[in-house]
Amino acid sequence: MNGARFLLRRLVQGLVSILGASLIIFVISRLSGDPVALLVPADAPASVIADIRTRFGLDLPLWRQYLIFLGNALTGDFGNSYRWQMPALRLILDRLPATVELAICGLIFSVAIAVPVGVLSAVHRGGWIDRLGRVFAMLGQAMPAFWVGLLLILVFAIRLNWLPAFGQGGVDHLILPSIALGWYPVAAQTRVVRSAMLDVLDSDHIRLARALGTPERLIVWKYALRNAAIPLLTMLGVYFAAMLGGAFVVETIFAWPGVGRTVVEAVFSRDFPVVQAGVLFTSILFVLSNLLVDLGYGLVDPRIRDAR
Repeated sequence: MNGARFLLRRLVQGLVSILGASLIIFVISRLSGDPVALLVPADAPASVIADIRTRFGLDLPLWRQYLIFLGNALTGDFGNSYRWQMPALRLILDRLPATVELAICGLIFSVAIAVPVGVLSAVHRGGWIDRLGRVFAMLGQAMPAFWVGLLLILVFAIRLNWLPAFGQGGVDHLILPSIALGWYPVAAQTRVVRSAMLDVLDSDHIRLARALGTPERLIVWKYALRNAAIPLLTMLGVYFAAMLGGAFVVETIFAWPGVGRTVVEAVFSRDFPVVQAGVLFTSILFVLSNLLVDLGYGLVDPRIRDAR
């Protein structure tokens, strides 16, 4: 019963968040200007401009445009793209696999670096590994994705000519954008793993396991790490959702044909349907990812499931 109430409450909160995101992106997208000005020549007659505005529904009051957009969005109709001349949702769905692929690779890279560094920092607390891990975490937070991406292109694509600098293709095309996208979360994940591991390693059941002669390797990498995985699980869900919706900088730098780059191009061309479809769709994915993380707590720690 507690679990059902919790799920219902989170669903309501998610719906409110999605509704708020739809309103914000609807208003902000229209602050960029009139898209008709980019669709017709500068010397186009006023009658032609008026006809185009009527056809796209841009002559209606904003509140009415929003209600129409909201009603159509509930049926999956976000309108046709002004630039690509195709349904906006279909365009976003066509570009989604590339974004998901990049986000998964970026998350795998961040976890592969953060978990070992965080665990070793906690095990060797106060030692040189711990100090090096903390410096590494601080440097990671100070290096935004666009700077890391440009640095990677400069070193590995231009200077060394080891990897391609842009486009989608084989595995080699994924390496640089995945590192650029996953670099920033490494620092936060390292700190979370280290902090959680320190708490677990000082707990009574770990002391008992050591007293019983359990191998230290088994204590650290099986029992302690599993108990310390809950805060990391939260962060992974949040960061994966953020990567899906916030990869536009990396996708633009590396010319990656994903949702983020498509939305950026749509913003510059004032393609309202594509901007609205892209942002709203990624908002839904963000809410669903957080909901799945909350539901996954019970699988990792039964005490949380029983408390609900």
